[in-house]
Amino acid sequence: MQSPRETWEERYGVDDYVFGTEPNDFLRETVVDRAPGRALCIAEGEGRNAVHLASLGWSVMSFDLTDAGVHKTGALAAARGVEVDAHVADAAVFDLGEEAWDLIVSIFAHMPPPIRRDLHRRVVKALRPGGVFVLEAYRPAQIGRGTGGPPVAEMMMTAAELAEELAGLEMEHLVEIDRSVIEGSGHTGDAAVVQVVARRPRSDAR
Repeated sequence: MQSPRETWEERYGVDDYVFGTEPNDFLRETVVDRAPGRALCIAEGEGRNAVHLASLGWSVMSFDLTDAGVHKTGALAAARGVEVDAHVADAAVFDLGEEAWDLIVSIFAHMPPPIRRDLHRRVVKALRPGGVFVLEAYRPAQIGRGTGGPPVAEMMMTAAELAEELAGLEMEHLVEIDRSVIEGSGHTGDAAVVQVVARRPRSDAR
């Protein structure tokens, strides 16, 4: 049985960009009016979201589990004339730092729940006061649609789970919706998603 890294290395090890080269629609809409700062893209895959942020003037670091994904991130950044500081790393152990980021992005970054819960606790600490966390993920109702996402419900997320995991952040947007997601061959069609925009309070006393 392949490890997750082997699976994704194989999937990304093709010429085409599996999830396309354009950013996620929700992320694009969320950041359009935000002043650029330091951004971190979690489990960034082939780099489409990181490269978009860099094109808007953000200073962007990204990481992905795969060499293939990081290579594609570099290639896409070069093609667009921007820079992304891309790393091969596992979300379970990557050091997010503390009060380090104005924006942290998680787009369809599905992982086992214990790893996800720990990662989200670290996200809360890694945001600067006033910093924002943007997430879109599939929720369990996505199972059976055949339009993207992991094959098991436990790898997906719900609004209630995310509200608990991101305790300490102020929810500006937390919804479960169905919407059309068209992102390369990997995500194509109507999808059941959960969306988050959450801000670390500026008066955080921790």
